[in-house]
Amino acid sequence: MPSQPVKLDISVRRLALLLGGLAMFGPFSIDTIFPAFPSIGTQFGADKLAMQQTISVYLVAYAVMSIVHGPLSDAIGRRRVILGGLIVFAIASVGCALSTDLPMLLAFRALQGLSSGVGLIVGRAVIRDVLHGDDAQRLMSQVSMIFGVAPAVAPVIGGWILGWAHWPAIFWFLVVFAVALIVATWRVLPETHPPDARLPMVPRRLLRDYVAIVLNPRFQRLAAASAFNFAALWVYIASAPAFVMDILKLNERQFGWFFVPMISGMVLGAFVSGRSAGKVGGARLVSIGFACSAVAMLLNVGYNLWIDVPRVPWAVLPMMLNAFGIALVFPIVTLSILDMYPRQRGSASSLQAFTSLVLNALIAGVLSPWISGHAMWLVASATTFLVIGFCFWRWEARMSRPGRNGEAAPSVPGETL
Repeated sequence: MPSQPVKLDISVRRLALLLGGLAMFGPFSIDTIFPAFPSIGTQFGADKLAMQQTISVYLVAYAVMSIVHGPLSDAIGRRRVILGGLIVFAIASVGCALSTDLPMLLAFRALQGLSSGVGLIVGRAVIRDVLHGDDAQRLMSQVSMIFGVAPAVAPVIGGWILGWAHWPAIFWFLVVFAVALIVATWRVLPETHPPDARLPMVPRRLLRDYVAIVLNPRFQRLAAASAFNFAALWVYIASAPAFVMDILKLNERQFGWFFVPMISGMVLGAFVSGRSAGKVGGARLVSIGFACSAVAMLLNVGYNLWIDVPRVPWAVLPMMLNAFGIALVFPIVTLSILDMYPRQRGSASSLQAFTSLVLNALIAGVLSPWISGHAMWLVASATTFLVIGFCFWRWEARMSRPGRNGEAAPSVPGETL
């Protein structure tokens, strides 16, 4: 039987702000240091390729640890894992600020990656612990809106800090941010996973549970639909330097032409998703989201066939519509996955995150270097990912129809599939 939501001692608005802040410190760890790459490289004698390792080691550590955060929270509670992760992140940020050479910086960046996923991954489980149905969709959407701001404001904050201090000040900012979240979590966040609902942290059982989740066809379909849907946007994010500077012919101070419309679309989509909860069925909202992304791809293809050299704002507006559609899809699919495993929400959230991270890593490390210099290749790749994601969604919709094989349809917020 699905577990009952835990009674909240705080308002949903305050919880949304806290969970949004917890989800933000992961993106902040990546994006705030971008403006500091030249100064760090100069001090440590590192070229651009070596500096890229500060992102690579962070992402690898993040992906590896993402499969641990969730089940650990299933075993010892959400609050303990979040607090522990924040403390480790604060220590790692101090280490980054005090680094005297590149190997030392890379080691502490890896430690940041090991800890920074707790806010996003465990936070998803918290949402479903305390709310269900339309209310959970609204809260997930509110958190997505707050989280979506991080990639846009983080480089700006990093640039401001560099305007009056040296690059270590960026990591001291992350220390302060982490400490503020520690205090807020300690004072505000209740434990949403009570002892009687916890599962023992036994490696053999954990492996067995993971295998069972991974081999579940419905999890595979939903996780793939979510991962490939976001990949249609991620292929542009991973190729942002080449797309902005080589294709759009902008300079390093004009990345906002790409990121601001994209983040605006994502935030607007999350807002619409939250407002639609209880008014528009979940399955219908997902279909609308995929339709918006499809229109974005058609506009993108048409524009790139019509023009020889892409120019702003027309070249980036389709990404705004695509991000809007993705933001409609994500809360519904994520809540559907979490509802499949009421006693293992942390594990389910971890595996969903890991699925997306692996695909994103392959796109960034393998595909992007081959296609990032050609606008039409980017469009074709994004369209392919969108089609794959939609096919997985339609497959799930067909398999989950009420009465199929004599079984009731699994739940989707708002309505059945």
